[in-house]
Amino acid sequence: MQPLFTYNVIPKLPDELEPLREIVFNLWWTWEPASRKLFRHLDPVLWERTNHNPLRMLQLSKQARLLEVARNDEFKRELKVVHKEFKDYLARRDTYGKSRAGGPLKNPIAYFSAEVGFHESVPNYSGGLGILSGDHCKSASDLDLNFCAVSLLYRHGYFKQQINKDGWQESVSLDQNFHHLPIKEVRKDDKPLLISVELLSREVFAKVWELAIGRIKLYLLDTDIAENNAEDRLITAQLYGGDLEMRIRQEIVLGTGGVRALHAMGITPQVYHMNEGHSAFLSLELIRRNVQEMKLDFYSALQVVAAGNVFTTHTPVPAGNDAFSRDLINRYFGRYPQQVGITFDEFFRLGQASVNPLDAFIMTILALRTSRHANGVSALHGAVSRELWKDVWAGIPKEEVPVTSITNGIHTKTWTAPEFAALFEKYVGKDWEEHLTEPEFWRGVIDIPDSVLWETHQALKLRLIEFVRTRIRAQRERLGESPENIRKVNHLLNPEILTIGFARRFATYKRGTLLFSEPGRLHKMLTNVQHPVQFVFAGKAHPKDDGGKKFIQEVYKHTRQPEFENRIVFVEDYDTNIARRLTQGVDLWLNTPLRPHEASGTSGMKLPPNGGLNLSVLDGWWCESYNGKNGWAIGAEITGGSLEFQNEVDVASLFHILETQVIPLYYAKPDGRLPVAWLQLMRESIRSVTPVFNTHRMVKEYVERLYEPAAAAQATLSANGCAKGKEISQWKAKMRKDWSQVRITDTQIENADKVNVLVGETLKLSAKVHLGVLTPDFVRVQAYFGANENNKISGPAVVDLTETKSFGSTGDYLYEGSIPAPDSGAYGFTVRVIPTHPNLTQEHELRLITWAR
Repeated sequence: MQPLFTYNVIPKLPDELEPLREIVFNLWWTWEPASRKLFRHLDPVLWERTNHNPLRMLQLSKQARLLEVARNDEFKRELKVVHKEFKDYLARRDTYGKSRAGGPLKNPIAYFSAEVGFHESVPNYSGGLGILSGDHCKSASDLDLNFCAVSLLYRHGYFKQQINKDGWQESVSLDQNFHHLPIKEVRKDDKPLLISVELLSREVFAKVWELAIGRIKLYLLDTDIAENNAEDRLITAQLYGGDLEMRIRQEIVLGTGGVRALHAMGITPQVYHMNEGHSAFLSLELIRRNVQEMKLDFYSALQVVAAGNVFTTHTPVPAGNDAFSRDLINRYFGRYPQQVGITFDEFFRLGQASVNPLDAFIMTILALRTSRHANGVSALHGAVSRELWKDVWAGIPKEEVPVTSITNGIHTKTWTAPEFAALFEKYVGKDWEEHLTEPEFWRGVIDIPDSVLWETHQALKLRLIEFVRTRIRAQRERLGESPENIRKVNHLLNPEILTIGFARRFATYKRGTLLFSEPGRLHKMLTNVQHPVQFVFAGKAHPKDDGGKKFIQEVYKHTRQPEFENRIVFVEDYDTNIARRLTQGVDLWLNTPLRPHEASGTSGMKLPPNGGLNLSVLDGWWCESYNGKNGWAIGAEITGGSLEFQNEVDVASLFHILETQVIPLYYAKPDGRLPVAWLQLMRESIRSVTPVFNTHRMVKEYVERLYEPAAAAQATLSANGCAKGKEISQWKAKMRKDWSQVRITDTQIENADKVNVLVGETLKLSAKVHLGVLTPDFVRVQAYFGANENNKISGPAVVDLTETKSFGSTGDYLYEGSIPAPDSGAYGFTVRVIPTHPNLTQEHELRLITWAR
């Protein structure tokens, strides 16, 4: 037989439809319902078959169909309207970004993330971190920031999940054809742009691709190119695939390669934002550039780079952070210390804590040490992170560890059903998107009539149920199940029944099987004739997480038990498509993480804009959102109790709330038709959550609290050949050398015999401090005070004391001040000294502190 040569024939787009091409190559369409409707009308069957990929649709459409549509006046009118909206969006001038153009941000913000998720047709994400990154980018576009993003382009994405007949998750590798994605080659000198990094003394190349997201660009690095050997082509094969050696290679390409790609394109960011520690090697590349190009010493270069870096941590447990052995770091970075003029031990300490350093290089610590701006992703997670990383700041009170918090959000328009967007336009305000972050504006949801709100929600629930049946029917057909079992799919779920969703990454701490701890009670709930309940589950476990896979298997096996079969379902291959259907269609979202292991979570935020409610452990974002009227809180935090005891408490609370509050309220219909009290909760959920837990608010916080301060600090330290950067580096070296001389020699209270202070009075005190060769200009002497609990200060506050006397040339000084007494109780105080300088970004940047003894 002769060899078969294959080729593709793609249709020619008629001139009338040419605007489609422009829209297709910008992911703006993923959050614009009118554009998605346009593609769906082009060919509904092909729209589903291509997993909602409009570019692939245009490649596969029959020429006859395109010619037919090109003659359809209604379609052409709709296309004209959508295309105008797109062009107007890109050209708009009255934006948040433009309003801040005169501020410190002169050059772009560069946002680095190992995964970025925008839509199911671009499967370059694994879960919540990627979706959060995608939503961050979408809001950066909407707000019109000077912003770009960097990630890797994975040939096999994450993985496609299939559940076999035994309920076990099987991972099916994707094989992406990049010509089916709306990406374009970045070209330079009329050739595809390639950058390179050094790995194990060899040069590894990466091709740079560009993806347009509204007004901003995402740049994706791809090592699967002919210039690399077979081993190196696999570096960008799979997201979170391979062993630690593959992980460090991916992170070098992302961090080091990402910086080189931006510079090769002539992009010089002022702020670098590391979303998780995966990209922290970017700091090393920036320092190297400053050493070699600006002729700075390593520590001066570190000051300049760290001033402009922002780091966001998403992980609340030590095991969730990438850690590399000394040997592995030496193999990949053995030559780096010599390039920047330091020893290997100095270099290795960048990834170690100050106290009890492990013989491992931890990427989160590298990010913290090379950033002056760091945050967790909820208020609780900020506190957890300060406790988790306090050893990086030895001797500093954990409350003052410089990790703040900015609570996550969602890109509201992406996750809001068009039907609810229409309700908001009609009853809340046509320009509701312009008022997204204004809580007062959202009080207008009270004007949505009960019947309209309920009917809209019920229509979305019916759509969800039809969608679930379609997916489960396809799964049973793939498994070769009997015709009878396939017919049974028609009876799965009921739109009149209270429907609860649970869809998360199946990690064990998320406790996806908590519901099945009381099978008898659950069975009674599901089969109650008058007030039944039904559950929809979805989610993937990491391919190497057998514990998570066992949880999935347990859920799946319950779905196939006769007593549960029509009331519990598991939808395989969780992605953004399933997530939209679930969050828009269920009545209630169940979330059962083991507190405080949920850094933030965003899945539950997607319910309120669609009228849904939350039933969750008070962890992550729900701590901040729950107000007693917009959903329910599960359990109580147990201090010092075992995991088993916490599980028992939470199971008891979960079933009690369902049985005594949720279910009765849902089925309480005074007129026999509408659950009036439930509808009030729906309104309160929309009103209280939607204007706060969105990425527009979140990104504005990043701009005002982190990006702009980072840009200002970077500009100061890098001006005039980095003069201030060199100065502060030299000053820090002197402070570290001479700090051992600092001591507090005496502390006195005025009227020391007076034990009691009245509310409203002040406690006056003085401290004699020996500074040695240091001068008062560069220290702060502070009273550190708060409630006295078991001879420890709780809820501390500080006040600066003032220098009132110098004791000649002895290096001794007297400081005086007073402590307020605003409320009664037992209090305590001590005195401390910390270094200060006008160009310090963090109060405890030097990690130096002297306490009274």
